[in-house]
Amino acid sequence: MVRESGSAPAAAGLSSQENILNAARTLIGEKGYDGMAISDLSAQSGLPPSSIYYHFGNKFGVLAALLERTFEEMHALFPNPSSFDDLAPLERLEEWFSAACRSLDQRPDYLRLLVAISVGPHKDAEAVQQTVRRIRDYAHASWVEALTPVFAPNGGKSNEALVEQLAVLGRALTDGLSVTNSFDGMSYSSQVAPFVSLIRGLAEQRGGAAKRKR
Repeated sequence: MVRESGSAPAAAGLSSQENILNAARTLIGEKGYDGMAISDLSAQSGLPPSSIYYHFGNKFGVLAALLERTFEEMHALFPNPSSFDDLAPLERLEEWFSAACRSLDQRPDYLRLLVAISVGPHKDAEAVQQTVRRIRDYAHASWVEALTPVFAPNGGKSNEALVEQLAVLGRALTDGLSVTNSFDGMSYSSQVAPFVSLIRGLAEQRGGAAKRKR
């Protein structure tokens, strides 16, 4: 947990914490969590080690607080599929996914951070698991909400199962694009059209199959 700054001016305390968390995000992206030392945080943030220990207790406390802040930032930045309810189902999905990818192109460090932490040695720590799970559950729920009008507008177990499977695929796609973005410089937005084409083709295929059964 982040400690309150007591009688210290609130603005100064918040500024110090934000500086430390910004430094941590940069360093984890460059070195990974294990490669980041308190001395690195101090040099990157311009604050003494005592300030880092005061606000976060230890290096793991910095990580937990950074994950929590990342969740809040992603939640605020990412669009909700319901924002596009005035569109037809496939267009709604495309507009939502396009907006989400534009958000990721603006802040690619979000998913890079999550991927780096998710495969690191601290991935099983309870504080890490809880926050990462909240982020991933939120992403999964958004995919389900975006895909349901396309494949399961009237419910049905098989249709809903397909939506769940495609939601996992969609989430995995953005996970993988974080690596492609980092190594190859490929934007998230560049993959909107191919993915939507796949979804459109699958929807048309299932629609055709349903008509043949009648």
